[in-house]
Amino acid sequence: MNAVQIRSAERALSVGTWLIVGGAMLFSILTVTPLMERHSPKGWEWTAPILPLVVDAAVVIVVRLDSVLATLGGHGGRWPIALRWMTGAMTLALNVADSALKKDLVGAAVHAVAPLLLIVTAETGLAYRRAITAAQSAREAQLKAERAERERAAAERRLAQERRQREEREHAAVLAREQREHEALIAREQTAREEAVRREERERAEARERAEREARERREQMREQQQAERERLEREAAQRRERDRLEREQEARRQQQERAEREARERAALLAAGPVNEKLPEDKARLVVHASFGEGLPVRAAAELCGWSTGWVSARYQEHRDGTGLVLEGASS
Repeated sequence: MNAVQIRSAERALSVGTWLIVGGAMLFSILTVTPLMERHSPKGWEWTAPILPLVVDAAVVIVVRLDSVLATLGGHGGRWPIALRWMTGAMTLALNVADSALKKDLVGAAVHAVAPLLLIVTAETGLAYRRAITAAQSAREAQLKAERAERERAAAERRLAQERRQREEREHAAVLAREQREHEALIAREQTAREEAVRREERERAEARERAEREARERREQMREQQQAERERLEREAAQRRERDRLEREQEARRQQQERAEREARERAALLAAGPVNEKLPEDKARLVVHASFGEGLPVRAAAELCGWSTGWVSARYQEHRDGTGLVLEGASS
């Protein structure tokens, strides 16, 4: 049974109980009022409905408070029980009193129906309410236990999920750490390889620079050697040229000296012939004039030696002074 059905049952119980209570109160007022009018002092007949109303009010209080206590799961103790049974007994006594005084058993039985129904309904309603309250308490306890179980299961699932997530995070952290370590290892290996490559390149560059430096030094040495050799060769060539020049100069001086000696001998030979009576051939006359000019003889003496006129000899002397005579003389020789 769900909460809606329980509320519907409580509503039906409450409505039925108050219908019975209302009917019993009305029946009790209608039955007891004539009795109270007959047994009231003269002039006080109008107070006849007060007693059944007071008794019925006590019945209403007992039924209402018992329903509230039963709903709350409480217990009022012995006084509510005494009040309930006392009001029930009073209602029963007031309703059957008139018939009992008349010794009308049927009337007493008929008038006892409503009070007895009221008493049994009050006790039964109280029992029903207590049973419903117990059932509700049990259901609430069950629901609470189920809710606690669901919460516990949810908490366990949450803890399991958190544990699984924590394990996944730890596993991911381990994987990430391993990945980082692997990447760091790869980076270190890459760095080591790059460093080795750079070191090899540096060594190769140093070796290349050293080889280039040695080659430059060798080239410098070779250049210096070649320069020294060239300088030596140039000095030797200069020395040879100087020796050749000196030798040529010596040879030229020697040849010039020989030529001068030969010319002197030739001039001496030409001049040794003495004056002639007839003209010599022109080429020989020129040689005689040249020899005379070289010896510094006067024009007349040269003319006597070659047999030509002094004018011609003067012209030849002039040519020798201008230098052209030497050329002509060389060409003729």
